[in-house]
Amino acid sequence: MFVYLLLPIFPMGCFLAPGRRRQTAGLLLMVLAVSLTLPLSPTRAQEGDGALKETSLELLSDRALTPLGKAALSIRQAEWKHAESANFVYHFFHSFIAAPVSVEAEFYYRVIARELEKDTTQWERKCHIYVFEAAADWAEFQKRGSLDPWTGGIHAGGSLFIRRDPQVKWKGSTLGHEVAHLVVERFFGAGVPLWLNEGYAEYAAARCYAAFHRARGYGARPASRAVPEGMYVPVGQLTARLSYPDDVAQVGVFYSESERLVRFLSAADQRGFGTMFAALAKGARFETALAKGFGGRFMNLEALDREFRSYAIHANAAPIPN
Repeated sequence: MFVYLLLPIFPMGCFLAPGRRRQTAGLLLMVLAVSLTLPLSPTRAQEGDGALKETSLELLSDRALTPLGKAALSIRQAEWKHAESANFVYHFFHSFIAAPVSVEAEFYYRVIARELEKDTTQWERKCHIYVFEAAADWAEFQKRGSLDPWTGGIHAGGSLFIRRDPQVKWKGSTLGHEVAHLVVERFFGAGVPLWLNEGYAEYAAARCYAAFHRARGYGARPASRAVPEGMYVPVGQLTARLSYPDDVAQVGVFYSESERLVRFLSAADQRGFGTMFAALAKGARFETALAKGFGGRFMNLEALDREFRSYAIHANAAPIPN
């Protein structure tokens, strides 16, 4: 189970260039093409404007509901609507909220899988996405699912649970974060360490969210938050964590520092990062995986920590490649 912070610990907003704000006509406009370099190649978002054809729960092509999914649908049970796209099944209250989710979800899924060099066509089962709107409904879901109060989104059992506030224009990167967790679990299994799973989800979500809106004419750039110097955690301790910190403030630092470490290693040697990622997913210790991916770059864990610390705590660290 992997979660996304409800608190604004990690700024994921779209940074808009002056004069580039536009009024969107209808639902979410079609993203014709977007490219992410280093190393992403151009990829296309789902065709159409994201319109979804509603159907009954019984007629969905994939009706497998997890216990948490059943708990979600028990909230205002008679009001849920259902639809599906190529890779996802959607459960929602209003189609004008779900339609943009469908476009984004398909886009994020294909881009993230492509970056990780995974073939999504071999995966036939669809992922269920439960889209909440009201804060009270989400709070009730948190209660029934025994979730932490800071949870803003969650990937559990191959399903995604998010909240989309109709009153907020810029929805943030929660969806991209959870889709990243989905891709990682599907193609790397459940053995990926916590820091890498959360760090990569933050990193990928920031890039994808910015790219999605940049392709629509906005001056969007990925965002990253530096780690407060006094709260920096040495790499050895960060990568050894098996659970989230108990202190909410430390949870935020854990997410930010994990993202910075992923960003740092990916920028240092992307192929080496991929080698390290695969080794960690198969159960290798961090030092072993580091040697496999970056043996010629970092002599040992202490050498990595010395160089990474400066990168992690500086707000003006090199931007995310895009």
